[in-house]
Amino acid sequence: MLDWRQHIAADPDVMYGKPCIKGTRIPVDLILDKLAAGQPMADLLAGYPQLTEEDVRACLQYGADSVRNDIDLPYAS
Repeated sequence: MLDWRQHIAADPDVMYGKPCIKGTRIPVDLILDKLAAGQPMADLLAGYPQLTEEDVRACLQYGADSVRNDIDLPYAS
Protein backbone atom coordinates (compact mmCIF):
# COMPACT_ATOMS: atom_id res chain seq x y z
CA MET A 1 0.00 0.00 0.00
CA LEU A 2 1.17 3.50 -0.82
CA ASP A 3 2.32 5.58 2.16
CA TRP A 4 0.98 9.08 1.49
CA ARG A 5 3.41 10.49 4.09
CA GLN A 6 6.18 10.00 1.53
CA HIS A 7 4.43 12.44 -0.83
CA ILE A 8 2.45 14.93 1.27
CA ALA A 9 3.55 17.46 3.88
CA ALA A 10 2.25 20.58 5.57
CA ASP A 11 4.54 23.55 6.15
CA PRO A 12 3.31 26.81 7.66
CA ASP A 13 5.48 28.70 5.15
CA VAL A 14 3.92 26.97 2.13
CA MET A 15 0.29 27.63 1.17
CA TYR A 16 -0.54 28.69 4.74
CA GLY A 17 0.14 25.18 6.05
CA LYS A 18 -2.29 23.34 3.76
CA PRO A 19 -1.25 19.77 2.96
CA CYS A 20 0.69 19.89 -0.32
CA ILE A 21 2.67 17.56 -2.52
CA LYS A 22 6.19 17.62 -1.06
CA GLY A 23 8.52 20.02 -2.84
CA THR A 24 5.65 21.87 -4.52
CA ARG A 25 2.97 24.42 -3.76
CA ILE A 26 0.28 22.09 -5.12
CA PRO A 27 -2.31 21.52 -2.39
CA VAL A 28 -3.93 18.13 -1.93
CA ASP A 29 -7.42 19.64 -2.04
CA LEU A 30 -6.76 21.02 -5.54
CA ILE A 31 -5.89 17.55 -6.81
CA LEU A 32 -8.91 16.00 -5.09
CA ASP A 33 -11.23 18.70 -6.46
CA LYS A 34 -9.97 18.14 -10.01
CA LEU A 35 -10.36 14.37 -9.75
CA ALA A 36 -13.85 14.76 -8.25
CA ALA A 37 -14.79 16.99 -11.18
CA GLY A 38 -13.84 14.18 -13.54
CA GLN A 39 -10.47 15.39 -14.75
CA PRO A 40 -8.46 12.37 -15.90
CA MET A 41 -5.18 11.65 -14.14
CA ALA A 42 -3.38 11.96 -17.49
CA ASP A 43 -4.61 15.56 -17.79
CA LEU A 44 -3.47 16.34 -14.25
CA LEU A 45 -0.02 14.94 -14.94
CA ALA A 46 0.20 16.91 -18.19
CA GLY A 47 -0.96 20.13 -16.51
CA TYR A 48 1.34 19.74 -13.51
CA PRO A 49 4.51 18.13 -14.88
CA GLN A 50 6.15 18.06 -11.46
CA LEU A 51 3.48 15.59 -10.26
CA THR A 52 3.80 11.84 -10.50
CA GLU A 53 1.07 9.24 -10.62
CA GLU A 54 2.13 8.21 -7.11
CA ASP A 55 1.63 11.81 -5.90
CA VAL A 56 -1.94 11.78 -7.19
CA ARG A 57 -2.63 8.38 -5.65
CA ALA A 58 -1.15 9.65 -2.38
CA CYS A 59 -3.71 12.48 -2.41
CA LEU A 60 -6.51 9.92 -2.73
CA GLN A 61 -5.05 7.82 0.09
CA TYR A 62 -4.60 10.90 2.27
CA GLY A 63 -8.23 11.83 1.67
CA ALA A 64 -9.42 8.35 2.60
CA ASP A 65 -7.23 8.22 5.71
CA SER A 66 -8.32 11.71 6.74
CA VAL A 67 -11.98 10.77 6.64
CA ARG A 68 -11.41 7.39 8.25
CA ASN A 69 -9.14 8.62 11.04
CA ASP A 70 -9.81 12.37 11.29
CA ILE A 71 -6.10 13.04 10.67
CA ASP A 72 -4.45 16.32 11.55
CA LEU A 73 -1.26 16.49 9.52
CA PRO A 74 1.55 17.85 11.72
CA TYR A 75 3.61 20.69 10.31
CA ALA A 76 7.00 19.81 8.88
CA SER A 77 9.86 20.73 11.14
